[in-house]
Amino acid sequence: MEVKPQFEWFPAPGKLNLFLHVLGRRADGYHELQTVFRLIDRTDRVGVRVRADGDIRRADPLPGIAPEDDLCVRAARLLRSASRTAMGADLALEKNLPIGGGLGGGSSDAATVLLVLNRLWRTAYSRAELMALGCALGADVPAFVFGENAIGEGIGERLTPLALPPRWYLVLVPRATVSTTSVFADNTLTRNAKALKIPPFFFGLGRNDLEPVAARRHPEIAAHLDWLRARRPQARMTGSGACVFAEFAAEGEALAVLQELPGTMRGFVARGLERHPLHDWAS
Repeated sequence: MEVKPQFEWFPAPGKLNLFLHVLGRRADGYHELQTVFRLIDRTDRVGVRVRADGDIRRADPLPGIAPEDDLCVRAARLLRSASRTAMGADLALEKNLPIGGGLGGGSSDAATVLLVLNRLWRTAYSRAELMALGCALGADVPAFVFGENAIGEGIGERLTPLALPPRWYLVLVPRATVSTTSVFADNTLTRNAKALKIPPFFFGLGRNDLEPVAARRHPEIAAHLDWLRARRPQARMTGSGACVFAEFAAEGEALAVLQELPGTMRGFVARGLERHPLHDWAS
């Protein structure tokens, strides 16, 4: 009987947007943004098993997600097509980051696939080339390939490294799934924020322009923000939601607030990372 090789597992960390300003709408329909990406140690895990026959297959697909919409599969197919490699891969996913939570889980999964297969297939793409490929998969994918905390501009793909101090974050997870497209399409969205001069950067700088829209459309987000702001006034939403978070200097402070969380709410404490765990897999 044939014994199949086991999957190798690789981390796909989440991110927080420490602020997010919408500067305007572009001619191509996208929005000009300014944000700060902070990597956190809460991760999905991507399983990879190299194939020699060129097939890209997904083990245990996510319910309701067609292969052509699966970001891990799309990332592998994109790299295979661009590099013209004859190699393939089986892919698996252990999901720990909430879907539609604003933590970048799907984008991070795709970036990890690009980073890992680029090495395992020996396609030898540079980091810049992988970031360019990632743009075709989603605006946040380049940030995870970049692999450092960064100022994001443009649609988020223009990245400048930003040194951030060690910090801990309490992240609350409302039971809501937010459509990023619908939030950006909302007529009440503010689209004329001014760009900030960074550095210097400190937590509490700026705001998240998507937050009022998401909170109005999803009362669960508003309720979680109210609860957290009663304890940390600078709490805010990440991305287009639904997760909200607050920053702490020490893990114990964050855990103490987590202990107060009512049984109707979910949350976790995460450490801010300096770099992506796979940062050195690209150059």
